[in-house]
Amino acid sequence: MTTQVEQLKNLTTVVADTGDFNAIKKFAPQDATTNPSLIYKAATMDEYSHIVDDAVAYGEGNLSVTMDKLAVGFGTEITKIVPGYVSTEVDARLSFDTEATVQKALEIVRMYEEAGVSKERILIKVAATWEGIQAVKILEDRGIACNATLIFSIAQAIACADVGCTLISPFVGRIMDWFKKTKGVDGFAPAEDPGVMSVTAIYNYFKKHGHDTIVMGASFRNIEEICELAGCDRLTISPKLLDELTNKTGNLPQKLDEKKAKVMDIPKMEITESTFRWIMNEDAMATEKLAEGIRGFAKDIVKLEEIVQKKIDTMHKRRKITME
Repeated sequence: MTTQVEQLKNLTTVVADTGDFNAIKKFAPQDATTNPSLIYKAATMDEYSHIVDDAVAYGEGNLSVTMDKLAVGFGTEITKIVPGYVSTEVDARLSFDTEATVQKALEIVRMYEEAGVSKERILIKVAATWEGIQAVKILEDRGIACNATLIFSIAQAIACADVGCTLISPFVGRIMDWFKKTKGVDGFAPAEDPGVMSVTAIYNYFKKHGHDTIVMGASFRNIEEICELAGCDRLTISPKLLDELTNKTGNLPQKLDEKKAKVMDIPKMEITESTFRWIMNEDAMATEKLAEGIRGFAKDIVKLEEIVQKKIDTMHKRRKITME
């Protein structure tokens, strides 16, 4: 019988949520997503040390340039494995600075093109703050495709669609985490999972109102959440959960359906900056999880910078000894 991962690929575009090339090769996804946390894990693996070394040499002592080159180095290798998009994330510490986000994205795209990778293969990943969404508008207007991430509210999703964002990443598991803790429960039935319900609502709204923005569910805690979103435009899944789906053969029915969404009674929402900020203010989960996500990615960037800085210092010592 066909495995559930193969059945899922017939309903949804499957994306690998990892920076590990071997895992990507194993599951043959259409796209791949990375973030600072995933690159940090991969960069500490001996088999990828050459990518770190190449970035250090390229940066010539400039930590910021080296970090950008490291992300592009991993992304460039991934483009050789997957046929579709590779998402590369802008420094999370720029999440509230529109202009700095745009400039960083342009530099990342320049580095990709320097490495022979067309911008058509890349999604620039930006946290879906109001400032980040305005950066997405500028970038999309310049022909640079974006992936708005850390989406926990339909207000974020609609604001992204309104500016023509290519793809959004609404999170599932992190929403469930918040509600488990808040309600003091061990879990939810798949169809009643708050994260699943959030992505379902976003998907149905987009299809109802004709938004072209791709909905890519992310941050899964179990395969039941994934199965409940079968039919979503894309799902980005960790190697561990892809393994579980590969080892299961039960029937996997389609849950999300564009045709059904089009006839649903879903009122259209107008999202301005003031309504965006008010809706986020009233949604404790979305506000807390967005802030927590940005802090988490920023923390992993700092940890990665510490590793890279040590490599830079070692390179300078070697050069000094050689010159003497």
